[in-house]
Amino acid sequence: MSKVIFITGTSTGFGKLTTLTLAKAGYTVLAGMRATRGHNAAVAAELAAIPNVEVVDVDITDDASVDAAFRQVFLHHPHVDVLINNAAVSGFGLLEAYSLEQIRKIFEVNFYGVIRTIQAVLPSMRDAKNGLIINITSGASGHTLPFMIPYLASKFGVESITEGLADELRDYGIDSVSIQPGVYPTEMNNGAKSGVNADKADIMTKYGDAAAKKAAALGAGLFGKMAEFKMDPQVIADGILELIRMKPGARPLRLPLDAIAQGTDKEFIEARAVIKAKWVQKYTA
Repeated sequence: MSKVIFITGTSTGFGKLTTLTLAKAGYTVLAGMRATRGHNAAVAAELAAIPNVEVVDVDITDDASVDAAFRQVFLHHPHVDVLINNAAVSGFGLLEAYSLEQIRKIFEVNFYGVIRTIQAVLPSMRDAKNGLIINITSGASGHTLPFMIPYLASKFGVESITEGLADELRDYGIDSVSIQPGVYPTEMNNGAKSGVNADKADIMTKYGDAAAKKAAALGAGLFGKMAEFKMDPQVIADGILELIRMKPGARPLRLPLDAIAQGTDKEFIEARAVIKAKWVQKYTA
């Protein structure tokens, strides 16, 4: 029997590409997106016409929308085998120049949206004693960068969710994994989708040219590397497919997929795991 896979944020980017990749592989894909009768109507119709794809209208920032979407899902499917939390918004700017409202917008999608969907699927996964949760985070989820603090803080939070759940759910046959991508030419990064950026112009002005130049240099560096390494979003979709095909219980906690990092991301993950093991041993010995 084909696995049932729920993906958030499928109107563009990694989400859409993963939908196409997994459907082609023969899985039943529930393609979650908002505004299927509004601005996403065309892409919703496009995906719905593909074999193995069912489009689900869901706004992950809204409790009622998530509840209604999964009630509908479970009317047609006894359980969800795989949840892929892909939907996200980016954000750029000085921390002081962010209003709390803007930061909350980032967290509603990137952090609370992840919790909403996880809590929606876990009862069926626990009953089945089987499941896989994949959270798309960031190549910088283990550290931070200037001018991206709220965005990366939200991704830090998802890393914490992923790591903690891996232990909480192990006895129930459910794997929890994060994919850590680098910078890829998706709509989030090519300007097609606007981010939730700093909105206090007066504060930005007070920081002057020095901050503006640093921010511009950081952006140029990230996007320059993206072009230099010919970053292909299909790598992420293929990585997700690889995780799904892996034997339950044998999946890694983190899967870094960032050619630009040239192995330093893997080195960081391995070093952090070693240090954590030592820390845990000190508290449990």
